[in-house]
Amino acid sequence: MRITLIAGARPNFMKIAPLIHAIRVEQAQGKNIQCRLVHTGQHYDKALSDTFFNELSIPQPDVNLEVGSGSPAVQTANIMMRFEEELISNPTDVVVVVGDINSTMACSIVAKKRNTQLVHVEAGIRSFDLSMPEEINRMVTDALADHFFTTSRFANDNLIKAGVDKSRIHFVGNTMIDTLYANLEKFRKPAVWDTGNLIEKKFLLLTLHRPSNVDDVHTLQDILSQINSTCRNFPVIFPAHPRTVTNLKKLKIKSDNIIIVDPLGYLEFMYLVKNAKAVITDSGGIQEETTVLKIPCITLRKNSERPETIAEGTNELLPDINQLEEWMKKLFNDTWKKGRIPELWDGKTSARIVEILQSIYQ
Repeated sequence: MRITLIAGARPNFMKIAPLIHAIRVEQAQGKNIQCRLVHTGQHYDKALSDTFFNELSIPQPDVNLEVGSGSPAVQTANIMMRFEEELISNPTDVVVVVGDINSTMACSIVAKKRNTQLVHVEAGIRSFDLSMPEEINRMVTDALADHFFTTSRFANDNLIKAGVDKSRIHFVGNTMIDTLYANLEKFRKPAVWDTGNLIEKKFLLLTLHRPSNVDDVHTLQDILSQINSTCRNFPVIFPAHPRTVTNLKKLKIKSDNIIIVDPLGYLEFMYLVKNAKAVITDSGGIQEETTVLKIPCITLRKNSERPETIAEGTNELLPDINQLEEWMKKLFNDTWKKGRIPELWDGKTSARIVEILQSIYQ
């Protein structure tokens, strides 16, 4: 069996790493399974891509399409053109895409145009918010996929309601959590731990990257002002995404609490997550990681495509930043919900996926 595995941006790397490791295990046992890794180059900043290959022991990609930045349409078109050439030159039995970035959708379209089997890992998640680019990517990918590997029963239900036959839905768990468990003992202190005099459970971690939160300087300033005024003078560590830095430079907010740092590698970032009092974010994946680590998570969004992190985990939605004080009281009064780890988030998801793929395609 020949598998072409697609990665393009930071979240993808944590999802593909355990798949590659699981394939290696099968290869070592003499199984007929080959894997070609295609990096689309959607994230072109070294801090957001190349570092992860080293930290997660992922082999260098067989090809980097080097599409770089651009509007969603331009980036998607470039990925499609370059991946089509790649697929013509290197035919495969199945294309495996993960997540919901532009690369996911673009490579899915190309695969099906080339009459190639398509598998979507992390299928079926939905925010039901079409203002989110990722939601469109998910819907298109799931409209094309032949088999669906899901992280929760919520995702299963979404696919069934969309008319997908149950025989093509495989509830396997979460590959990102495989990566978390595999690297739990490898997390390492970033430089800001010492320079910021950080103490375990005595600081907050902030991540922002969604256009609705960072593209408008007034919105961004409101968010940072509210966090600064409600954080009880705890340090707030803010690894700033490249798209956010430009607007941060325009702000005139004065804060002794918010410490802005460069993007961090996976092992350093997860060290902060594990040791934080809480995480404030607009990310999708961090909702999952904090749930497993049982760290309180405040998600600055009106919706979540990962409802299990709210229903079962430690995550809460905050649609209005002006309501932050209410959640901060719960946090600092230690009345935050405890949560539990969702079903099959056990570190063995990738092995289940590879086993199922072999049963389908061999």
